[in-house]
Amino acid sequence: MTEYTPKERLYRTLKKMDVDRMPAVCFTQTATVEQMEACGAFWPEANEEPELIAKLAEAGHTVVGYEAVRVPFDITAEAEFFGCQIKPGTREQQPSVIGHVAATPEDVDRLKDFMFGGTARVDRIIGSIKILKAKYGDKIPIIGSMIGPFSLAQHLNGDNWFMGLMMDDPVTQPLIDMTTDFCIQYAQRMVEAGASCIVIIDPTASYELLGDEFYSKFAIPYHKKIAEAMKAMDTPSILHICGDTTKGIHLMDQAGVECISVDQKVDLKKASEAVKTAIIAGNLDPVQLMWKGTPAEIKEMCVKDFKNGAKIVTLGCGTVSATSTENLKAFAECAKTLKY
Repeated sequence: MTEYTPKERLYRTLKKMDVDRMPAVCFTQTATVEQMEACGAFWPEANEEPELIAKLAEAGHTVVGYEAVRVPFDITAEAEFFGCQIKPGTREQQPSVIGHVAATPEDVDRLKDFMFGGTARVDRIIGSIKILKAKYGDKIPIIGSMIGPFSLAQHLNGDNWFMGLMMDDPVTQPLIDMTTDFCIQYAQRMVEAGASCIVIIDPTASYELLGDEFYSKFAIPYHKKIAEAMKAMDTPSILHICGDTTKGIHLMDQAGVECISVDQKVDLKKASEAVKTAIIAGNLDPVQLMWKGTPAEIKEMCVKDFKNGAKIVTLGCGTVSATSTENLKAFAECAKTLKY
C-alpha cells in the first residue's frame, strides 16, 4: 500500500479513504510543561504571541512525535474577542472566562458587527497558523481548533444560558445565530491561513445536559452549518463534546462532521456502531491513564480502543499540563503501529 505524508494520511483517514495506517494526532489541547521546557515557549505568553503559540504547538510534533501541530491551547480567546473578562492563565493552568457581555438582544446587536484582522488574540492565533504553514507546507497537517457556538454563547451570556434555553429567553436565538456566524468566519480564516482541519470544541453542548429535544434544537443545526462551510473549503471537521455522549452519538452524527471525538466516559464500541457518517476518535483517559498511567498501560489501551472501533485513537479530552513526555510518546508510537 502507498505510504502517505502525515497531512495526506490524516485527510484520507477523516474522509474514510484507503490509507496505510492510523495517524498519530491529538485533536484536543496538546501542550505540557515538559514540552514548554523543551522548546522554550511557556504559558501564559504562549497563549498570547503568534511566534510562541506556533513554537509550543510545534513541540507536539518535534518533542512528542505527533504527526500534526495544533493551535490554540485553550477555549477563551473567542469570548475575549467579544469583551468577556478573562482570568489569566499560569504556566500550569489555562485562562478561564469570568465575566459576560450578552444578557439581552440589544447586547447581541452591539456585538454582531465583529471584524477580524485586528490585534485580538483570535487574530494572533490565525497568525500562528500562518507561521506553521510557512514552515511545514503541505507535509504536516495543522489542526485549527475553536470553541463551538453553543459553549461560546454560554460564555457570552453566563450562568443564565441553560435556563434561558428552557424559558425561551429572547436573547437565546439571536445569540447562538451570532456565535455560529462567528465560528464559521473564524474557521474559514484559519483554513485560509493554512489549517488542514477544524476541531469544534463544544463542551457544554452535551447530550447529557440537554437531552434529545434541546440538543436537536440548539446543537445539531449550528454544528451542521460549520461542517457545511468547511466542506465547501474541502476541509474536514471534527466535533468534540465532553461527557458521556454514548446515547446521543447518533444525533451528533447528524451534524455532518467527518469525525466525532469522544470523551473517556463514552462506550467506544456502542458509539462506533451507532454512527453512520462520521468516524470515531478517542478516548484515552487524560488523567488516570495519560497523566497517572504507565507507557505499558497506555499502549495496551491504545490497542483496546482501536479494537473497540476508534478509527483514530487519541485523548478523550485535553492533555493535562503535568503529563510526561514519556507517556505521550508511548501513545504516539503505538498509534503509528495500528493498521486498518
